[in-house]
Amino acid sequence: MTVMDFFGCAFLAFGPPLAMFTFTVATEPIRIIILIASAFFWLISLLLSSIVWYAVVPLQNHLAFGLVFSVLFQEAFRYLLYWVLRKAERGLEKVTTTHVADSRHVFAYVCGLGFGFMSGAFALVNVLADAVGPGTMGLRQGTEYFFIISAATTLCFVLLHTFWGVIFFSALDKQNWGQVIWVVGSHLFVSCMTLLNVYQTYIATTLSAYVVLIMTTALAFKVVGGRAQNIAHCFTRK
Repeated sequence: MTVMDFFGCAFLAFGPPLAMFTFTVATEPIRIIILIASAFFWLISLLLSSIVWYAVVPLQNHLAFGLVFSVLFQEAFRYLLYWVLRKAERGLEKVTTTHVADSRHVFAYVCGLGFGFMSGAFALVNVLADAVGPGTMGLRQGTEYFFIISAATTLCFVLLHTFWGVIFFSALDKQNWGQVIWVVGSHLFVSCMTLLNVYQTYIATTLSAYVVLIMTTALAFKVVGGRAQNIAHCFTRK
């Protein structure tokens, strides 16, 4: 039973992102390199937020303090990654067959997916380690829904990071500060909502996260020039 929990939660959290990686990233070596680089940038943001958390001893017992600083460091390194990619565009032109200026949305998507993969891995790896056994949640204390909620939340954050990356990069290109505020603000909102999981208000936290995901997905679709006709074409036979 515990092994079923492990694989069920793992596939729920990382199944769709792995499919996205397989069909949209793995086909191009340069995209794989950019994804790994973006994951490394996320790791550096986690390292710096950890240093701040250890340095400010009086606030170590307040989870909200570390969470807010972690989100701000992530967004700062998202901007730094954007800046590095824009500076490296001329060099990327020499190692890829596509025109980099026409692939900016694709590279933003890959960077966001890299952020999401690393964020999801750190969020769920310990939960999956506990899910495999020897016991399960909900027998004496806690709730049996803990693992499934953790996996669903992780999937939500992986997808959110992917679409946040698309919106953030496009907003900086066009100097659309409203979209930048949306990315940072929604990241803070969804992250802070997870603090309510201490009170087992899983319905409120999960629903709010997925509502933000739907809104962010729609905005990212609009940013890259998507139209309703494009969605219809996906379901029509050629």
